[in-house]
Amino acid sequence: MPLESLNNKKIRMRYVLDKLKNEYPNSKCSLNYNSPFQLLVATILSAQCTDERVNKVTFNMFKNYPTVFKLNELSQKEIGKLIYSTGFYNNKSKSIKKLCEILISKYNGEIPKTMDELHELPGTGRKTANVVLGNAFNIPGMVVDTHVTRITNLLKFVKTINAVKIERELEKIVPHEDWTLFSHLLIDHGRATCIANRPKCQDCILAEYCPSKK
Repeated sequence: MPLESLNNKKIRMRYVLDKLKNEYPNSKCSLNYNSPFQLLVATILSAQCTDERVNKVTFNMFKNYPTVFKLNELSQKEIGKLIYSTGFYNNKSKSIKKLCEILISKYNGEIPKTMDELHELPGTGRKTANVVLGNAFNIPGMVVDTHVTRITNLLKFVKTINAVKIERELEKIVPHEDWTLFSHLLIDHGRATCIANRPKCQDCILAEYCPSKK
């Protein structure tokens, strides 16, 4: 396959986006939250865990400890008991406890709104920061998760599994206003059709734009 120019990738991406928006008109973040803080905590919990499981865990947790100040009243061990079923609860509870302390001491309990500030918080990598920026603050952010990595490689928009490189490449070809929505669309498509190890290429709305179609 000849090397595709950046301009041609932009054109193909527009068709892909149109198809995805048509197919998944209600695409949005699948984590449940009522504040930027809750979204940040839920996203930290979602590492190596399904969003469905996270929502079950946070339902009771946020009902009883809805704010950073209330959650910070708990010890790391107590937080660990609440989030046990999300996996890696020791690391996650440690991050969340430190997160609460820093938010209170440095930001008066508020969530910062820049990538640099968010990225410095415990348990908050670029993916988590972009989730919060895009969904809590409507600041476009390109979230690169396993679905985005896998499908954008299949579509030959990128040729790497390095999340930062993928983020940079996609920012060049996805319209800025669609950065946040783009990941939600690919997650929905990855769950419904472009399933890992068993993609339904014959039913795929993107088949005509996908170099990897069977």
